[in-house]
Amino acid sequence: MAKITLDLHEIFNKGRTIETELNRVVDEAVRKKIALLEIIPGKGSGQLKKHVLRFLMQPDVKKLYHRIEKDDKNFGRIFVHFKH
Repeated sequence: MAKITLDLHEIFNKGRTIETELNRVVDEAVRKKIALLEIIPGKGSGQLKKHVLRFLMQPDVKKLYHRIEKDDKNFGRIFVHFKH
């Protein structure tokens, strides 16, 4: 199964860059028909994870993927499943 990973640790405090990177990887997953996108916002205070989840819940983004899975073993990781 093909997977793309986006680690947000390096850009955690750059709001616009985060949005740009999230858009880029979602578009790439759709374009390349990748089944799984792993986003790593890290554990921290949870604010970045909330930011990522809000981004994924936008109607224009939500229509692109099948489901979201929050890793129950690692709080700092989100899986986005695509059905192509």
